[in-house]
Amino acid sequence: MEKKVTVIGAGNVGATAAQRLSEKELCDVVLIDVVEGLPQGKALDLAEAAPIEKHDAHPRGSNSYEESAGSDIVIITAGIPRKPGMSRDDLLTTNMNIMKSVTSQVAKYSPNAVLIIVSNPLDAMCHVAHEVSGFPKNRVIGMAGVLDSARFRTFISMELDVSVESTHAFVLGGHGDTMVPLPRYSSVAGIPITELMSEERIAALVDRTRTGGAEIVNLLKTGSAFYAPASAAVEMAESILKNKKKVLPCAAYLEGEYGIHNLFIGVPVKLSAKGIEEIIEIKLTEDEHAALNKSADAVKELVSALKRLAG
Repeated sequence: MEKKVTVIGAGNVGATAAQRLSEKELCDVVLIDVVEGLPQGKALDLAEAAPIEKHDAHPRGSNSYEESAGSDIVIITAGIPRKPGMSRDDLLTTNMNIMKSVTSQVAKYSPNAVLIIVSNPLDAMCHVAHEVSGFPKNRVIGMAGVLDSARFRTFISMELDVSVESTHAFVLGGHGDTMVPLPRYSSVAGIPITELMSEERIAALVDRTRTGGAEIVNLLKTGSAFYAPASAAVEMAESILKNKKKVLPCAAYLEGEYGIHNLFIGVPVKLSAKGIEEIIEIKLTEDEHAALNKSADAVKELVSALKRLAG
């Protein structure tokens, strides 16, 4: 393969992302994890599936970042989920330290890579990666909007009994309870969903989208979503690897766009070989803008907490 993508973290999200990348034959894949044997075992298992799935992506696993050298894209999924009795600050501190360690190694071995951040709390982890790597803002991107929009599209499809391929949806803002699904910009075959269902049903779908991650956590009881998050990260990677210039909602560093300054927030961006080639500003109503500002305030709180915890 001409391209190389490293996935940091061989848990469910990371391993599934490695599987998707390999089976799409997008690139050679390196899977890295601190747990000895884990990335090697999963990569070997994926490699042994290759003759059946008919690809030559040659996934390999390592506990060393040297294997990742010269990566075009690095997808970072490393981090721990919040556990019972753990405060938000505990989670922030642990994952901030993991992100610092990972990003410094990535920057050392792949100084020209585009970073796709999947680790939570997503928007705050983007700030850490941006700061530690020293990479320009177009090469640090958060995966959230693609996942949240996919969830919204799924629920629209279920509600109207139509193909998911006919659905389009936009979700902006931070990755959490304050995210901003935009029904006006969400459609089925170009028809706004506001023409196809009642305000009450739309409100119910918006609410379900906001709590989509929690719904899965509650059902699984011992874990969180991984199929859809992995697919979302790989869709972003594919647009970058193939220079497709897809317009996707991603966490991007804003410097005045939408009236927001110096924060990673989910907005529509054009993803090309450069990473974020363009941030697209769409017109928002007063209510939508207020919701986006509320989401930005929640992210700002997290970033302030990061700075406080970092001392």
